[in-house]
Amino acid sequence: MAFISFNPILQSSTFLHKISPKPSFLTPPSSQFFIKAQNWSSLNCRSFTRSLSSRVVVNSFSQQSNVDVADGGVFDVLRKYVLENETIYLYLHDVGLLVSLITSNKVANYHVQLASEERLVVLVIGGGGREHALCFALQRSPSCDAVFCAPGNAGIASSGDATCISDLDISDSSAVISFCQKWGVGLVVVGPEAPLVAGLANDLVKVGIPTFGPSAEAAALEGSKDFMKKLCCKYGIPTAKYQTFADPSSAKKYIQEQGAPIVIKADGLAAGKGVVVAMTLDEAYEAVDSMLVEGIFGSAGCRVIVEEFLEGEEVSFFAVVDGENALPLESAQDHKRVGDGDTGPNTGGMGAYSPAPVLTEDLKSLVMKSIILPTVKGMSAEGCKFVGVLFAGLMIENKTGLPKLIEYNVRFGDPECQVLMVRLESDLAQVLLAACRGELKTASMEWSSGSAMVVVMASKGYPGTYKKGTVIRNLEEAEYVAPNVKIFHAGTSLDPDGNFISVGGRVLGVTAKGRDLEEARDKAYRGVEEIDWPEGFFRQDIGWRALPIKQL
Repeated sequence: MAFISFNPILQSSTFLHKISPKPSFLTPPSSQFFIKAQNWSSLNCRSFTRSLSSRVVVNSFSQQSNVDVADGGVFDVLRKYVLENETIYLYLHDVGLLVSLITSNKVANYHVQLASEERLVVLVIGGGGREHALCFALQRSPSCDAVFCAPGNAGIASSGDATCISDLDISDSSAVISFCQKWGVGLVVVGPEAPLVAGLANDLVKVGIPTFGPSAEAAALEGSKDFMKKLCCKYGIPTAKYQTFADPSSAKKYIQEQGAPIVIKADGLAAGKGVVVAMTLDEAYEAVDSMLVEGIFGSAGCRVIVEEFLEGEEVSFFAVVDGENALPLESAQDHKRVGDGDTGPNTGGMGAYSPAPVLTEDLKSLVMKSIILPTVKGMSAEGCKFVGVLFAGLMIENKTGLPKLIEYNVRFGDPECQVLMVRLESDLAQVLLAACRGELKTASMEWSSGSAMVVVMASKGYPGTYKKGTVIRNLEEAEYVAPNVKIFHAGTSLDPDGNFISVGGRVLGVTAKGRDLEEARDKAYRGVEEIDWPEGFFRQDIGWRALPIKQL
């Protein structure tokens, strides 16, 4: 057991709180420190044998640390995380104080607050970078007692951001329900779209388990682009002109009438690869044949949407929805194309940053008024209330400067979720629970100032054929190259020797916060350069739309 001794350097005349016995919900302590006074507001660490956690780095992200609460001045640290200006929030059971901890020649300020909300056990469904980011944010939530992730991945498990349940079959609703009932799960957060479209949220809600994610009926907003387009037409939501086809000849005739460039989309879920921006008629015809004749996307491509090509700047807009009300999140901008300069085929996303300067406060208000709220009201009127996160892919048109809806996703974006979660300063668990209960009207969310950026590292060959099982080194060193660098794992596993290896296309999301986008970008790319992975690649121009060329 490690101990850290504190001596008071600043007495306070105000007695803060009486020390209470250890609550039953706390996990066993990993380290302890003793307070030698009860009337204080600031303390200074004069001597210690070790820091609170072996992974604590001043001015950087750090993991949870539990410290016992008992009579005599030993406190239980429920949460700690680094914010701006070397501030780490430590959530104690029954006391609030500010602690200054000197480590080497640096000082970290620890602000301890009363955690009075109900305690939650949370299960996150999924195993990608988005789910890692959600686990990271939930682990910092003061009302969150424990976080499980199914199936999770090696990076999530190794980081301590969640306990991974790799053998839980998330396609089996009864197995998920049994797990939740066994472990007292009070909130399920569904990450990927496939379980939502399959009806996992329906089954969980039916047995009384609060679930953040839409029903299968409401998930059709993403599961069928034709459904989304028809909703837009019915409720006056601005979107690109389109037609839906199941017959390739009819689709080609329409394409010839409209001309190129033009956009061809598979109607169903295609893992982010079902959209072709055809710059010529031949490219458009080829896309139609691949989907409707060759069936490369199976049933997801049995119908295609042929859509007007919009010129402008794409941006991602997110809102948490409780069925009737919507709470906007911060904006973010993704980079879909695989190559620098937005070249090459579309991917699931090669990087993102937040906030997106193109989405001004006026435009945010307009998006809520003309797109998000009409969608929420329209879904309610159609008899399938939407509960979850609405992820609107928008185009800010060059010719009008106004937003049009390109597509809806019914889950957090990946990699946009990563930059949003490192900027979030509110209790994520409480916000998501409020959405499940229909109580968003009085909820709010706080965000850190400055910017965040994520650079995705992918296996060479992605989004085409790529090699699996390649070794990745120096990940821990990469997180420590600069303050506020965090690596979110998407496609990683461990080999028999304990090395991280690649098992997917998009593998890592190197994420960083900064006072501005330039600083965030510098930190993120410093982290990328530290990683030793010869079989990986990344775009070198993430953020190019928001930064002057000389800064790239």
